[in-house]
Amino acid sequence: MLEAITEVKMHAKAGDRLVIQGHRVGEHEKAAEILEVHGENGEPPYLVRWADDGHEGLIFPGSDATVERRGRTATRPVRS
Repeated sequence: MLEAITEVKMHAKAGDRLVIQGHRVGEHEKAAEILEVHGENGEPPYLVRWADDGHEGLIFPGSDATVERRGRTATRPVRS
């Protein structure tokens, strides 16, 4: 049986927090501040500053990422 493929869209604004979950037991999550949004309508890629070392880089987040909006709780990408 074939499953329908759904497109996952993430939306963020500068100042939001991007959180990447750990992939293995004992691996901590990584967090970054979103500095700039380079996609349309808040979609990736995002220029981020990583909290652990201050490194800045461009990222296309995967399904293991959530966006924590300023003043709100974490949200997962919306499936359409």
